[in-house]
Amino acid sequence: MEHISTTTSILVTRGVAVARNGIPIARLPDLDVAAGRSVAIVGPSGCGKTTALLALAGIRPPHAGTITVDDIDPWRLGAHARDGFRGRRIGLVFQSFHLVDALSVTANIRLAARCAGNPLHEPHRLDDLVDRLGLAQIRSQRADRISHGQAQRVAVARALMNRPALLLGDEPTSALDDAHAAGLMDLLTQSARAENAAFVLATHDRRVLDAVDKVVEMEAVR
Repeated sequence: MEHISTTTSILVTRGVAVARNGIPIARLPDLDVAAGRSVAIVGPSGCGKTTALLALAGIRPPHAGTITVDDIDPWRLGAHARDGFRGRRIGLVFQSFHLVDALSVTANIRLAARCAGNPLHEPHRLDDLVDRLGLAQIRSQRADRISHGQAQRVAVARALMNRPALLLGDEPTSALDDAHAAGLMDLLTQSARAENAAFVLATHDRRVLDAVDKVVEMEAVR
């Protein structure tokens, strides 16, 4: 699939460093990620890549540096405003999908809008995602009665529900076999392109690196 051509970066980072117990441990190479483009942040377990991803998500503050998402620095917002911004403009896919077992597939997807305080201005948005991600036949089933692969797709649909500018993945393929890892990466990269979103994942899974446009490695602080 041809990449979207754009000169505008959705995600821009400069001089971002992360710390553990207040001590700097790693730096993130500067990023400029445009809509439809994908970047993998790599490094061994414990190197700080997940902490860096959480900084990009506005969940854990960076030790140093600046982050802008869609021209807004989430770390200049108050906590409540930052939570709202994350819900509206950032989609998150984790290794553990965090679905609510007792809710249906569609209710789990709809949670993204409700948690972000977003009214459902687009009545067909959920239906479009369900159809595009192959979930139509299970849309009424409880989340604890679907397969692992179907749960992946529900998690991706939920992450995309609010039309995020930035899609983030934290080790989404590390527990999967080769075929399922490749399938999930195809789903994530193609979904980001279709939604005109930037996609960044943190991973130590080097099987998936050919699926992204750029690979950067966390730099240890010495």
